[in-house]
Amino acid sequence: MKTKIPDNLKAELPQNTWGKVLGTTPIIMTVIATLLAGIASSEMTHAQYDRSLAAQLQSKAGDQWSYFQAKKLRGALQQNTLELLQATLPVPPLNSAEVTAALTTLKAPAIAATLAALEKTELPTAPPGPVIAPNVQTALDALAAARPETDVADLLTKVTEDDLSAAMSAAKAQALAFDGVIKPVTANLDHVEKLLTKPGADRATLQGFTAARLRFGTARYDNEARLNQVVGNVFELQVRKSNASAERHHKRSARFFYGMLAAQMGVVISTFALAARQKSLLWSLAAAAGLIAVSFSGWVFLRM
Repeated sequence: MKTKIPDNLKAELPQNTWGKVLGTTPIIMTVIATLLAGIASSEMTHAQYDRSLAAQLQSKAGDQWSYFQAKKLRGALQQNTLELLQATLPVPPLNSAEVTAALTTLKAPAIAATLAALEKTELPTAPPGPVIAPNVQTALDALAAARPETDVADLLTKVTEDDLSAAMSAAKAQALAFDGVIKPVTANLDHVEKLLTKPGADRATLQGFTAARLRFGTARYDNEARLNQVVGNVFELQVRKSNASAERHHKRSARFFYGMLAAQMGVVISTFALAARQKSLLWSLAAAAGLIAVSFSGWVFLRM
């Protein structure tokens, strides 16, 4: 868009401040309108990007919830198997001496943690990792408690994208840390199970070991599901944050567009002022066309 005042019209303008205003206003309003149109387009692009990002994050959140459900299902299967075993067979207590003897043949680490897992259903403790920021933890607690969306949105206004990224890293680090300490224990349990299932092994010892391992498996999968739930909830917060950002950019785009329309109206009005001074039919037609365009835009805004 380019506005140019004819030279003969410039010559007829009064050579004072008012004349300069009349001569430069259409150009200035055109520049402002063009600038606002570019900003409105940029804001809309930001909104579309944030919507697309929210869709990608929602897909990742869905994958994480599927993983969470799989862990919960495994834990439930372990518990159901234990209850079925106890209902159909007399399950003796765990023979700790036999299990200890089987573990002494190992050179693997986590032997003490393996005994604690069988005797006390005690999960190994992962080393401390990054801590989730308090403002993010508050939003996570609100999400887990199924509080209204408006409450979660208000809490997210105090959370930055960097906070959420750090929380995601911390949640994944916690899950990976637990996975690192649980693997040696499960490897030891597999070793003991192989020894107890050999021909000639005591059946009662195997039954007690199986029941203890099922109890441990239930606790393990429940804990892993909780860790996965935290990761999934952080994804959900990122989705909400991205959608809120998209909505904000969308509103800003609309308001900048209205500003652009106001600037266009300024072009029309200033041109009309020139036309009124010079009584030019061409400028009057341009003013009429501008007014029609503004009126049509208003009708679209109000009716569509």
